[in-house]
Amino acid sequence: MNKAHTPLQVEQLLKTFSAGETKVQVLKSVSLTAEEGDFIAIMGPSGSGKSTLLHCIAGLTPCDGGRILLDGENISACDDQQKTALRRQKIGFVFQAFNLLPNLNVQDNICLPLYADGKKPDQKCLRSIVERLGIADKLQRRPASLSGGEQQRVAIARALMISPSVILADEPTGSLDSMASQELCQQLQQFSEQDGKTILMVTHEPAVALWAKRVLVLLDGKITGEIPITPALKALELAGKYSRMVC
Repeated sequence: MNKAHTPLQVEQLLKTFSAGETKVQVLKSVSLTAEEGDFIAIMGPSGSGKSTLLHCIAGLTPCDGGRILLDGENISACDDQQKTALRRQKIGFVFQAFNLLPNLNVQDNICLPLYADGKKPDQKCLRSIVERLGIADKLQRRPASLSGGEQQRVAIARALMISPSVILADEPTGSLDSMASQELCQQLQQFSEQDGKTILMVTHEPAVALWAKRVLVLLDGKITGEIPITPALKALELAGKYSRMVC
């Protein structure tokens, strides 16, 4: 069944931004499919449209053409209220800036999307997630008392609590040191491989993209190629392949 095995389909997506009389086409007929358990890294130069693509998929930025199917439902045809409901129920977010509320403790930050949707958290599910992420002893602490890596793990837990169809990660390691970055990527990979979570991650770092199953290269608003990830592939080799595709 399409609904069970293809959480995300993007078809011929178009997006143009206007600045006065100048129009810039940021996305040019972008298409991609993310299967259940897929872990896709999107790489591209600054300004290539990576973050815009994620924002369109999330319904945060309206697209100008094409379709975005989330569990078979055309999110691009929904109104703002419907998009908000779909985000709360089907899309988990992990961003560079963590986006945690400083006045809430870790547990309430994790459960915030459920509270916003009028739901109570499943305590068994919460306990399982925080134990796997190594933050079970941090639930009553405020974000400011945590390291950057711990804050990003809280953000991952928040994304997972709604049992999302898709997790969107926009430069999730951008504020972390190299060790914390690798730990975070390993955790994302485990949730993809062991739990069948579908993850779409934007990054500019080959060492981060290497944890995905495949890399899509976005250049000037178009997907210009794909790099499959194999066990033997090293970050330097991936960087070389990527460099040749964008030069």
